[in-house]
Amino acid sequence: MIQLDGIRLRRGTRVILDEARLTLHPGEKVGLVGRNGAGKSSLFALLAGRLQEDQGEWSMPKTWRISEVLQQLDDEPVSATEFVLQGDQVLAKARADLQAAHASEDGMAMATAHAALDEAGAHDAQARAQALIAGLGFEREQWEWPVTQFSGGWRMRLQLARALMSPCEVLLLDEPTNHLDMDALVWLEDWLQRFSGLLLVISHDKRFLDAVTQVTVHIRQGKLSRYGGSYSTFEELLATQLSQQQVAHERQQQQLARLQSFVDRFKAKASKARQAQSRVKAMERMSRVAPVLAEAECVLGFEPPPSLPNPMFSARQANMGYATAEAAKPVLLQVSLEVFAGQRIGILGANGQGKSTLVKSIQGSLGLLSGELLLGKGLRLGYFAQQEMDLLDPTDSPLSHGHRVVGPDDAAPTEQTWRDFIGGFGFGADLAKQAISTLSGGEKARLLLASLIFMRPNLLVLDEPTNHLDMAMREALAVALNDFDGTVLLVSHDRGLLESVCEDFWWVHAGEVRPYAGDLASYERELLVRAKSRGQPQDKAAAMTRQAAPTLDVKPKEARQRQAQSRQALQAQTAPLKRECKNLEAHIQTLEAKRASLHEAMATPQPGPGWAQMGQELKELEESIAAAENRWLELQEQLQALEMG
Repeated sequence: MIQLDGIRLRRGTRVILDEARLTLHPGEKVGLVGRNGAGKSSLFALLAGRLQEDQGEWSMPKTWRISEVLQQLDDEPVSATEFVLQGDQVLAKARADLQAAHASEDGMAMATAHAALDEAGAHDAQARAQALIAGLGFEREQWEWPVTQFSGGWRMRLQLARALMSPCEVLLLDEPTNHLDMDALVWLEDWLQRFSGLLLVISHDKRFLDAVTQVTVHIRQGKLSRYGGSYSTFEELLATQLSQQQVAHERQQQQLARLQSFVDRFKAKASKARQAQSRVKAMERMSRVAPVLAEAECVLGFEPPPSLPNPMFSARQANMGYATAEAAKPVLLQVSLEVFAGQRIGILGANGQGKSTLVKSIQGSLGLLSGELLLGKGLRLGYFAQQEMDLLDPTDSPLSHGHRVVGPDDAAPTEQTWRDFIGGFGFGADLAKQAISTLSGGEKARLLLASLIFMRPNLLVLDEPTNHLDMAMREALAVALNDFDGTVLLVSHDRGLLESVCEDFWWVHAGEVRPYAGDLASYERELLVRAKSRGQPQDKAAAMTRQAAPTLDVKPKEARQRQAQSRQALQAQTAPLKRECKNLEAHIQTLEAKRASLHEAMATPQPGPGWAQMGQELKELEESIAAAENRWLELQEQLQALEMG
């Protein structure tokens, strides 16, 4: 196990951890949470050996190996598959030893190296590496691309795959979801749930933490507090604890006030001097209970828009994409849709399918290749770009950025009005004058949100607005969007935000934009089915579609009869499978509710054999859920094969 005892850790002159204590056991899945700057990444650096403690000591078994995602990626002239394979250091050493043995013609060394290769799983290493790459969203033809051909976000996915490839007892993941779309995110959750080592993960995605972790470690005021259960359980426990702390603080303040009043009244009287002095000593001995301080950086809230056009906009036979000097490059074809006042629409789809193309075309920064986009009268569109610097000038300061912001009266605010406004978003006198290029990602995101709120839009188009926001700000944004009177179009991999805000969904896929009939849970299940089938040596569905259909020389009436018979036969085959799927979904829901209740019960100490009994029940529940989900996936694959056949 990993044990920290009385750790003090500094970054520069600032104390990050002070008298911190923590015990982590093999196989635990731990979420590390706390405000930005609390010391989460510093704790990772300590465990990985990049930082040295200033006081105290910590221990970890010498045989334990640590794997983490490196932030820097060298321009290596190797393929994506080979780059990920190199993450398996045991395999890499065995390969190097074999090369050296061949060079020296040492037969004994060759035999030893071949045995090491077998033990390292060399026979299926490439398949394992490619399964990781495929799960994280790389297409089959990209597996052999050189690493240098990928953009920064895709390179970070390769770094993640490389870390997952590395055999280890401890896996450290710092914001692993930042560069992932929902497809890759669902796959990663499934992979981490099956990981057998000790996992420590930093994330601002509440749904991700709930899905992956069973222990939460909270960093607050330099201390480490361990909580049993999911992140949601931790939130409830922390709220109760803080409420009790506030009550204790208020009670103590009342007691101190009474003691001080006695001292003030009687300290000058000789007859009461001894009693007054005893009360002074009592006040000095009293352990101070700290008050609960509000940690939210700002409060978000949209003013009612001046008008609500209905419809907001309409697209008719619109081809969307990029026009170059040589030719047009369409991404989305024949898009026809209409958006009305008050709608909340989540835009789903894998990276590269055209979600950003769609929102940029609606926003106007990307012109249509053909077709029409008709805007409602009085439309005021507020846009949050995934890359914040697309909308911010790095040479501006938050204060001077005000001249680019237009309010509902179509005029930029005065300097004082803007200064007062952004002050409520955490931009004090000093920060307001800093160059935007020096701000953190979270500060840039807050500046963009301040700009949107000030302009009082009636249509919000948000492209990954939560990438740099901590949990408190994500919650504040969700509340603000739910109170917003206008229309919201939201692209996000934050499923908590999508679920709490959106009522309808669009699916962007294969050049099309179409309504998605299901909810987010059904979309996640479909993603998991696709992720499990992706990367197999021969994709069954693709193979089926490549088979030539027989040509039938029949009359139209007979053709319709054949089609009806085929539909009836298909329905007869699929109906029992669909019924079993529906029953399984209800069963899984019941089991998950029992698991949540058990986690909550385990968060508090239990007398006698209570812990052991609940631990056994939890294990049985986990096995039942896994079995039910595996059966559900098998049924989905059968249904997919039947419907495509």
